[in-house]
Amino acid sequence: MDFEQARFNMVEQQIRTWEVLDPTILDLLSTVRREDYVPPRYRNLAFIDMEIPLGYGETMLAPKLEARLIQEAAIQPGDRVLEIGTGSGYMAALMASLGQHVHTVEIIPELSAAAQRKFSEHGLHNITAEVGDGARGWDAHAPYDVIIATGSLPTLPDAFARALAPGGRLIVVLGDPPVMTAYRIRRIAEGTSREGLFETCIKPLRNAPQPARFVF
Repeated sequence: MDFEQARFNMVEQQIRTWEVLDPTILDLLSTVRREDYVPPRYRNLAFIDMEIPLGYGETMLAPKLEARLIQEAAIQPGDRVLEIGTGSGYMAALMASLGQHVHTVEIIPELSAAAQRKFSEHGLHNITAEVGDGARGWDAHAPYDVIIATGSLPTLPDAFARALAPGGRLIVVLGDPPVMTAYRIRRIAEGTSREGLFETCIKPLRNAPQPARFVF
């Protein structure tokens, strides 16, 4: 398989058409080898517009969604980033090239360990990978300039906003299937602001808190 041609096609046919136009992000997608973070048996599918199984009931987000979420976070060189849901480790690898340091939390120990091996192999020393449940927030190293959740939440726990530094951005997909909305939530002096970005639908984080439901 011609991985470089497949990578080029992914960027031009999937990523750009999903309004990912930041040249820094596009350059990263061309240099960080996505195929290295895909399970070996799915390596030839690394650049396909689909979610790739990671095992343990988890999946890798589609390439266009990974890129769009990172673009919306507007990560700066001095930013401290928190990722909820390490998964394959690919998104953390991308963000490590943009920010100062990435803290990434994964509830499944085996996935966290596999991602840590990949970070080490690629010389990514500004990533701290931890095992834990971040579905209700993760303030171990707060405050963060950017928080990105790689799974959806039916409702947003207050702990996420509290973990943001002033001016910090939280990128999160909220709602219930079949239609959810990706939001950018900012920490401002008066509290937070919320901006709807686009509609999508992804798997919820494990142990995601559920809102109270009416029972008739």
